Amino acid sequence: MSPEEALRVVRSGERVYVQGGCAVPFPLVQALVARHRELRDVEIVHLHTEGPADYTRPEMAGHFRHNALFVGRNVRAAVNEGRADFTPVSLSDVPELFETTLPIDVALIQVSPPDRFGYCSLGISVDCAKPAALAARTVIAQTNSRMPRTHGDSFMHVSQLSCLVPFDMELSEVGADETDGDLFASIGRNVASLIEDGSTIQTGIGAVPNAVLAALGDRRHLGVHTEMFSDGLLPLIEGGVVDGEAKGYHSGKVVAAFVMGTRRLYDFVDDNPMIEMHPVSFTNDPTRIGLNQRMVAINSALEVDLTGQVCADSIGHKLYSGIGGQLDFIRGSARSSGGKAMIALPSTAARGEVSRIVAELRPGAGVVTTRGDVHHVVTEYGIADLHGRTLRDRAQALIRIAHPHFREKLEAAARRLYYV
Repeated sequence: MSPEEALRVVRSGERVYVQGGCAVPFPLVQALVARHRELRDVEIVHLHTEGPADYTRPEMAGHFRHNALFVGRNVRAAVNEGRADFTPVSLSDVPELFETTLPIDVALIQVSPPDRFGYCSLGISVDCAKPAALAARTVIAQTNSRMPRTHGDSFMHVSQLSCLVPFDMELSEVGADETDGDLFASIGRNVASLIEDGSTIQTGIGAVPNAVLAALGDRRHLGVHTEMFSDGLLPLIEGGVVDGEAKGYHSGKVVAAFVMGTRRLYDFVDDNPMIEMHPVSFTNDPTRIGLNQRMVAINSALEVDLTGQVCADSIGHKLYSGIGGQLDFIRGSARSSGGKAMIALPSTAARGEVSRIVAELRPGAGVVTTRGDVHHVVTEYGIADLHGRTLRDRAQALIRIAHPHFREKLEAAARRLYYV
């Protein structure tokens, strides 16, 4: 079918899932948005997406309402202005929602063309897309020859798809962030100092993960079990640093749920037996994560208070991102033999004007990782090992890795709060 023909199936009051990341099926989404005048109260559910989200424009009120399972920058204004909703949830729990509180009427996905056996691959975005498609009443699939055919639990047979919409197009790409090289290199080296040969790592995209990966070139036999990965991993795989031999679980495989990066990365994962893509119910299951040897979880945050509470999804009351898989991997790595969990972040924000190590979280700030779950916190000034430590020990350790400009104020606040 054409996109316009296929999207006639959506009715007012229904819930539509849109595949996320760099795999958004834009022709299908555009065809849906074009019908806005004849539709009312259609809920559009997805994780972070790259590109436009026209269904969140103010004039779409009453026709579409977005429900964000993770707040990306293209929907951030709509969520914070009350024109869209946010559902706080760990990624590992999302597939179950599609069977319970968020049943899906129509799933919009993008896949590789059917192979000779009739199987299409969800390519660079298996994550929540496959669970949503399996749960949906109707599955509309854009087939795109530019979508990589990835291995693992990424396939759907044409018999599971309601209709196919052939539409070839380039996938969205995400390049490396522009950053303060020295600052992030320091963070990367500090994190890397905790990563041993034979470790299995989880990391994402952005300045901190890229700096960590760049500092691991002299390691041996690293493995990867992650929810997502980007171009930063390629030099380590191609250089033999990542071979997965010591993982102990899915040895020799890079396990992930989605991929975001450049065309070079997409070509690398295409038909590559080393890469296994799985739904987040698999990749983010803390029990499965813990089966990897020396599992190292590397995540970031917006601010950390002196007791170890980690805010990663909001700036005060303003929603910024989401829970994602942070807690999944922190708890999973804690179950791993020799595992380590890290929160890595610059010591300041706003060009040095604001400390990210704070006496108290801002009013409204969301705690993604509790102080009972936190292990290592890393900045460019060092490493604070908080797990099993008293509040006094934590406050002192975190002040030591705060920016020197803010340490005196933090010490005074710690005394005022009777932490020290």
